Amino acid sequence: MGLLDDIGGPAEQLGGLQGTNTGGDPKAALIQAVLGMLVHGNEPGGLGGSGGLGGLGGLLQRFQGAGLGDAVASWVGSGPNAAVSPDQVRSALGDGPLRTLAEHAGLDEDETASHLSGLLPQMVDRLTPDGQIPATGVHENGVAGAMSALSSFFASR
Repeated sequence: MGLLDDIGGPAEQLGGLQGTNTGGDPKAALIQAVLGMLVHGNEPGGLGGSGGLGGLGGLLQRFQGAGLGDAVASWVGSGPNAAVSPDQVRSALGDGPLRTLAEHAGLDEDETASHLSGLLPQMVDRLTPDGQIPATGVHENGVAGAMSALSSFFASR
């Protein structure tokens, strides 16, 4: 069972807005935290500081820098998404962002890396529908726009 197979209502509770109540579901909180980091990068509201990812481009650069360029290309491209392991996620993200995401979601870092190994390939795939990283970042309408782009992702559970 995948990360999004059992979040159901809590994903809908996100409502596309940063800071929205996630109903206490750590998986929904993790999705919200990732979206916040992708939309806002290191800006306020994006879980910045040591936890910032630098937006979608920054996230992908981290994975490329960790030797996972082929996996990243598959997520952005139109073919099947290459899998990554929790250890690869941990290596690519580094301690700061992983710790920040874990704290936001109320999970430990191992659980967070495990969930992200299944979540990130799918999220990046949905957020790059034309096989390109959007020039304006994840979406010009912030988290609400990103949630809209991911709506079919949540509906396919």
